[in-house]
Amino acid sequence: MNFFTIALRGLWRRPVRTGLTLLGISVGIAAVVALVGIASGYEKSVVNQLDVIGIDVIVSNMEGGMMPQVFDESLKPKVAELPDVEEATTVLMKMLMVEDAPMMMVSGREWGGFTWDQLKVLEGRMPRDENEKAVVVGRLAADVLEKEVGDTVQIEIDEFEIVGIVDGGSVVENGAIILALSRFQEVMGYEGKANFLDLRVSEGISEEELEALMEEIETIYPEGRAVRASEVVGTSQGFRIAQAMSWSTSLLAIIVGILGVMNTMLMTVFERTHEIGILLALGWKRRMIVFLVLCESAILGLIGGIVGILIGFVSLELLVQTDTIRGILEPDFSKELVFRAIGIAVIVGVVSGLYPAWRSSRMMPSAAIQS
Repeated sequence: MNFFTIALRGLWRRPVRTGLTLLGISVGIAAVVALVGIASGYEKSVVNQLDVIGIDVIVSNMEGGMMPQVFDESLKPKVAELPDVEEATTVLMKMLMVEDAPMMMVSGREWGGFTWDQLKVLEGRMPRDENEKAVVVGRLAADVLEKEVGDTVQIEIDEFEIVGIVDGGSVVENGAIILALSRFQEVMGYEGKANFLDLRVSEGISEEELEALMEEIETIYPEGRAVRASEVVGTSQGFRIAQAMSWSTSLLAIIVGILGVMNTMLMTVFERTHEIGILLALGWKRRMIVFLVLCESAILGLIGGIVGILIGFVSLELLVQTDTIRGILEPDFSKELVFRAIGIAVIVGVVSGLYPAWRSSRMMPSAAIQS
């Protein structure tokens, strides 16, 4: 009988207890995969959206939460005249409840701005001008709202005709309702206001020149920040809070898993006192007994981690199909997340087994055999 066989036999001696312990670890790891996958997926989805549109720098005030505070459109001409700014356009973006959809991105875009350029019409047409009371919807948004070209959609208290269904090239764009900025400002009561200033900068601009440009923009707009498009989500206070909450919730689930594994390993050690005494009497070193217990707890963690990853993956796939999440983000189920989850699971197992392993190493062979 080899070392690995002894470790497995110790775990499967009480299959129900071992199964419940694995379930506890699995739930903790599933929470990590699901919550962190959603947070990371949101960040990647937004970055992908900005890359598809072709935005280099975003000017906003993200201190207010997931959506930035509004500013006066008069900021645009001041920034647009700066060196190395090729194009500038204003956007008013809000997450709103739209009819039966609990949360949907509504994007009011400056008419004629470059943020319209990447939209590919799948059905219908684009609005004729900024005065037309019309919207286009991304293909995912059309599915969520169960709308077709010619239907109307209610945004706040106003109704708009859907004149086109578009493919925006990213999950966020395809899950959005898009209309002229002036029309959305009227709906929201934000005449002359926007919350994003999107910029395209000169091709070939150096990092030093880009940094200098962003500093100059922040001098013009002290309340806001100018950041690279790839960094806009990470610098959001609301996103950082949401990310911290995701990890905090995951940590609580992991702590429950640690306590469950520790309890299981302690019971296993107490039940195997006689066996451990015989192994010590046969010449096993105490460090081998410690390693045996740690190996068993690590195996528990590894198996629980694998099961937890599968549960987390299924949970993410189900969540992405709900009206709340669909069209807002594409969950991130990367190799990095999988390896991180497995690493956490194994560490949980090892940490949980430290005290039981120490207790097992303190046994005296004679007393253990007589028990």
